[in-house]
Amino acid sequence: MQSLAVTLASMAENCPSMSLLKQIHAFTICNNLRHHPILLAKILRFAAVSPAGDLLYAQHLFDQIPQLDTFFYNTLIRGYSNSPWPACSVRLFNEMRHNLLDPDGFTFTFMLKARSRMKMSLPAIMDSDEIHGAVFKFGFLTHLYVQNGLIHLYASRGIPMSAHRVFNEMVAVDVVSWSGLVVAHVKARELEHARWIFDQMPERDVVSWTAMVAGYSQAKRSREALELFREMREVWVRPDEVTMVSVISACTNLGDIGTGLDVHKYINENGFGWMISLCNALIDMYAKCGCMDRAWQVFSNMNRKSLITWNTMIMACANYGNPEDAFALFSCMLNSRTLPDGITFLALLTAYVHKGWVDEGCQLFERMQRDYRIQAGVEHYRCMVDLLGHAGRLEEAYNLITGMPMPSNDVVWGALLAACRIYGDVDMGERVVQKLLELKPHEGGYYVLLRDIYAVAGQRVESK
Repeated sequence: MQSLAVTLASMAENCPSMSLLKQIHAFTICNNLRHHPILLAKILRFAAVSPAGDLLYAQHLFDQIPQLDTFFYNTLIRGYSNSPWPACSVRLFNEMRHNLLDPDGFTFTFMLKARSRMKMSLPAIMDSDEIHGAVFKFGFLTHLYVQNGLIHLYASRGIPMSAHRVFNEMVAVDVVSWSGLVVAHVKARELEHARWIFDQMPERDVVSWTAMVAGYSQAKRSREALELFREMREVWVRPDEVTMVSVISACTNLGDIGTGLDVHKYINENGFGWMISLCNALIDMYAKCGCMDRAWQVFSNMNRKSLITWNTMIMACANYGNPEDAFALFSCMLNSRTLPDGITFLALLTAYVHKGWVDEGCQLFERMQRDYRIQAGVEHYRCMVDLLGHAGRLEEAYNLITGMPMPSNDVVWGALLAACRIYGDVDMGERVVQKLLELKPHEGGYYVLLRDIYAVAGQRVESK
């Protein structure tokens, strides 16, 4: 029986798929090995951690284990830390402590990763101090991996002061420690501090290079991003997906199609071409640089398309003045069983604005909320005001804004004011300016627009 358990454990460890793992699990149950600790550990590890695993199956298996220990908890905590549900790691950690099981260094390493991936909020920032206290309480403050986990937790929260505090208390640091400091300052939008630390690093890894490239790109310091990417290639550091997305974004910001073409060539030559996020970024870059043929080429060559892919291409067609292509893409998207979201409908409404199809746009606006249960946002209302305003239906646009379920803003009212200028509607213009002044009482430019409306209406005295 022991030899059978060893054989099954080896099979589980080298298992290629969940379907085979379930067969192995079923065989262990039939042979009265359902509680064999080593075998259970191997099966749970594959289900929880493997890219081909199944976390729900892992959770079900975990719930049936009679004698849970730290290893079993660590395995599932690790699985959730890499999943879309990192908060489940926190639940397991609290359950583990409630059951009087002491965490070890691996527990904290996985927990810190989970915490760093959770959405940032004030309670989450306070939790950073709480888990730091737990690390201290259980005596793991001198463990390098745990210390690096703490640095990257504070980095993900954009708290460089706390990251430095951990770094300064470390007996030995490595490239991961240094990279955490760079990320912390980039996250806090302190690019000069981040660059100073980056330049002091004894060695640099892809994380530190990517953090700086992404930081420059997000801050619209695109030339610095591209220059740093050039240096990165010169020292033979292989970029990752995040690096390349940031580089493409920098090319887009500059409208630099020449460099964009070089980057696209580099992507294809270095095996990045299959990555959906990079293809999405390339479509956006080509479209914004006016190269719709190349955008279509990237889109058509993609074997898999995400919702973002469809949205990016639909928006590109809408902005480029090809509304018919946008509507055709929407039909193809639905046929591919990809459900639209608010951004999809924003792109379609933009297409209707370009086309001037008012009634069709109004129907789509209603259909979005009725059939797809997507609540309209401020941007959707702005598009509708544009649509109605350009058609001269100013009173409808005004009523639409005043009936919004959320507070209106100056962008929405500004769209209606622009329509008032086109049609010389003085009465509506005065009402809209009053609303705008309630939102921004110190903005004097609205009076200039109102003067223009008087002028269009032929009311020269009021204009003066």
